[in-house]
Amino acid sequence: MQSRTLVIKGKGGLGNRILSAISGLVYADLSGRKPVIDWRDGSYAPLGENAYPLLFQSPIGGEAIGGATMDDGADVCPPIWAGNLNRQPQDMIDAYMPRSHSNPWGYRRLCVDLKRLDQSQAVAVYWSYLPKLGRMRQHLRRDARFAKRGEREVFANYLGRYFTPNARVRHALSHMRPTAKLPSIGVHIRFTDRKIPLGPVLKTLEQLKARHPTATIFLATDNAEIENRLKRAFDKVITHPKRLGPAGARLHGPDTTCNPLQEAENALIDMWQLSRCDHLIYSRRSTFSVTSGYLGRFAPARIHDVERYSPTLWAKELLQRYA
Repeated sequence: MQSRTLVIKGKGGLGNRILSAISGLVYADLSGRKPVIDWRDGSYAPLGENAYPLLFQSPIGGEAIGGATMDDGADVCPPIWAGNLNRQPQDMIDAYMPRSHSNPWGYRRLCVDLKRLDQSQAVAVYWSYLPKLGRMRQHLRRDARFAKRGEREVFANYLGRYFTPNARVRHALSHMRPTAKLPSIGVHIRFTDRKIPLGPVLKTLEQLKARHPTATIFLATDNAEIENRLKRAFDKVITHPKRLGPAGARLHGPDTTCNPLQEAENALIDMWQLSRCDHLIYSRRSTFSVTSGYLGRFAPARIHDVERYSPTLWAKELLQRYA
């Protein structure tokens, strides 16, 4: 029987691409395809180098994914990828559908049909900006491996299987474990571009500190002003040193001047350390901290989404989930 492959592409931040990749890995298991994660877009490693095996240890191994290997006569679905397997979603959108960068349905032209598991092509390509387990819900219900598992459990399981951080990240995390058995509060504040509401974050943090006055605070943010503000307002605020870009500038990408791999590792340290806290304060609009929530398997009373009642976010999430 011919071996069938699923090439899982990436675009966006670490939270986006990790949760999206998990959707691809689930589809690979459902359809009996061998997964290959292809993060060569230059956001987290030099352009053309696959960031995934540099950042994570994985049972996938170090398969060669060079474009020449699969592009020469490869039978591909969707057909738009024929001769283009060496390219990345950003390039493909720019070239073929430049008005679809923000279209919630635009990904479908670049992604294998998630409603079907029987495509005959040797190579299929998965890409989505956000996780798409909702699109696969009927397949999941019919498969004994998934039928009785909720999405949070599925994400947590695949994070453990495919996203064990590399040695540098694990070493840094081993030195961040608290020496005293004090409660800890993780706070994620994305404030450079997709700003979360600061007022509810501070209010929730004040309430938790009142209940746990000896608690340490682990802060993960992309904004130096926010970091300084919280350190002035609260005691025992801990951060992991990293580069903070100028106001309004993204921290990662092929057009930034930082060391992309090192900064990606720093981001993973933040993400994993947030997951090890006793409480997590975050916004559901950030897939970065949503991923930390899945990693930490928090009880409902210990995870604090400051935008959990936002009808706008709920509507957007529902649309993106099933689009």
